[in-house]
Amino acid sequence: MANNQLIIDERQTDLGNFMVGRLLPFRKKRQVGPFTFIDHMGPATFGNGAYLDVNQHPHIGLSTLTYLYEGEVEHRDSMGTVQTVKPGDIGFMTAGKGVTHTERTPKERRNSGLFSMHGYQVWVALPREIEDMDPRFDYFPSEDIPAWNSDDVSIKLLAGEAFGRSAPLKGYSPLFMVDILSDKRTTLDLRGQLIGEVAFVIVKGAILAKDQHVQSGQMLISKTDEQCEICLEENTQILLFGGEPLSHEPFMMWNFVSSDKEKLKQAKLDWENRNFPKVPGDNTYIPFPAMKKL
Repeated sequence: MANNQLIIDERQTDLGNFMVGRLLPFRKKRQVGPFTFIDHMGPATFGNGAYLDVNQHPHIGLSTLTYLYEGEVEHRDSMGTVQTVKPGDIGFMTAGKGVTHTERTPKERRNSGLFSMHGYQVWVALPREIEDMDPRFDYFPSEDIPAWNSDDVSIKLLAGEAFGRSAPLKGYSPLFMVDILSDKRTTLDLRGQLIGEVAFVIVKGAILAKDQHVQSGQMLISKTDEQCEICLEENTQILLFGGEPLSHEPFMMWNFVSSDKEKLKQAKLDWENRNFPKVPGDNTYIPFPAMKKL
């Protein structure tokens, strides 16, 4: 397994009044299964005029998955969706041929004093044959997500299939996303429980995998699910991401993902020319950033 492992450190990215730790994409590894983007949001303290305010921006060719440990995010999109995502919930927006959305601290939290914000936003690339599907939004409250205990380990199956179980959130290709918490030092045997590539994101604490020590703020990627036995230190929480790689490795440009570079270029022009659908009642606009040509 050692030859198939890669450890990635979070790279800090400034989103205005919010810093995130970016884990994917990485120059040596662009995807894990169909997952193509992982941002760690916080932990951060908001209030007293500092709030999450991500203005209107577009996506194509992917699904965005929002999962929170603390805080709340109000999602609004060009389909007319208005949904507050709370701790333990999952918001899953599939962009398909094109969608815009905003992410903000809900109004009711803006005058409620200081509060913590902590979670992950993940992008899942769509298979080539459905890249241009109609956009949609799915919401999964925490109480509908499978959760159980096994040998002093708490497991929550957020998406896909793992451990012989299925989540309400299936995704569009074989994948899994699992939240695991261990209060005690324990060994977790993942052999036969997962299919495909596996990324171990350390939310808190640390794990040992063979001779590798991976701690909070890092991600361990294994290209195979074989021999995946890891030791979780006391008070450790991890997220497992992965699944079977897509038949193609899609291209990325800003918030756009596609198997076709020409679609990315057209999406850029459409956004610059204000031809994307708009979030009702929202006139904000994030300009396309300066970047190297694709």
